[in-house]
Amino acid sequence: MGGDDAPAVVVEGAVRAVRQASEPLRVLLFGPEAELRAALAAQGATEDEALAIIDAPEVIGMAEAPVAAAKAKPNSSIHRGLGAHKQGLADAFLSAGNTGAVMAASLFILGRLPGVARPSLPTYYPTTKGVCLVLDAGSNMDCKPEHLLQFARMGAIYAQHLLKIEQPAVGLLNVGEEPGKGNDAVKAAYALLQQRPELHFVGNVEGRDVMHHRADVVVCDGFVGNVILKLGESIMTALPKMIEQEMADLGLAPEHQQTVWHVLGSLRRRFNPEDYGGGSPLLGIEGTVFVGHGSSSARAVERLILTAARAASLNLTRSIADAFNGT
Repeated sequence: MGGDDAPAVVVEGAVRAVRQASEPLRVLLFGPEAELRAALAAQGATEDEALAIIDAPEVIGMAEAPVAAAKAKPNSSIHRGLGAHKQGLADAFLSAGNTGAVMAASLFILGRLPGVARPSLPTYYPTTKGVCLVLDAGSNMDCKPEHLLQFARMGAIYAQHLLKIEQPAVGLLNVGEEPGKGNDAVKAAYALLQQRPELHFVGNVEGRDVMHHRADVVVCDGFVGNVILKLGESIMTALPKMIEQEMADLGLAPEHQQTVWHVLGSLRRRFNPEDYGGGSPLLGIEGTVFVGHGSSSARAVERLILTAARAASLNLTRSIADAFNGT
């Protein structure tokens, strides 16, 4: 029931996922039963071995206070879906709904992995060499040095498993390259990262270095991470307007304008989250939880389901737990 166009878009994405999956896949759809049945019928699909409907009559809205809603609505799709995951009836849980409510309910129902102080929400960021992973992307606004170290460790494991990078380069987002730069928390985090031989720590990364792929994993607090995430999202909305203004000023011929728009269309795909898994994992939770964008399309939901299934099959959560078990 999460997202701007739920449940229609979510159900369509689920139908597409089970049809496209190369491995056996079963999707449980949680929400008000009548609405889900109607959405399923609109896709020319019915309940079968691959698709099942579980009634969850309460809905947590995008504007509701996350913690209060997570506690007050035990019959929501978020609650019941996470409960099914907790009971082993599902290998992963995903939602394009209220991110704060998903996080609060995940902590309440599934709990943190032992040794993890703060679960983290990473995001993919487009670069000149594909994508890098930035975390935290907004779930932890104020962080201690040890939190940043944990984000780096979880991000590196995610990059190894899901991005297939054997030894991910880890960078600490800062205002300068020198070790002595930054606030006290970042300087202390730098020292902690240097002490972890299992991490390929490449030092401080400046904002201008992120899109030039200075590191595979870029670590920062959620305040900074969310700012650069939203800045990245604005590039492909502002850039077309700026280019249009420049072409008008130059008096560019229509055929040349078409070439420019063609190139811009290709560039736009680099900034499309649908091309990078459809959403983000909540790392550090005792389970496999993924969060999609509220504006997710059916294709994004399809990709998110397949990415979550892949993370579950690779046992990403257990890999993080094993790493933290040895502290």
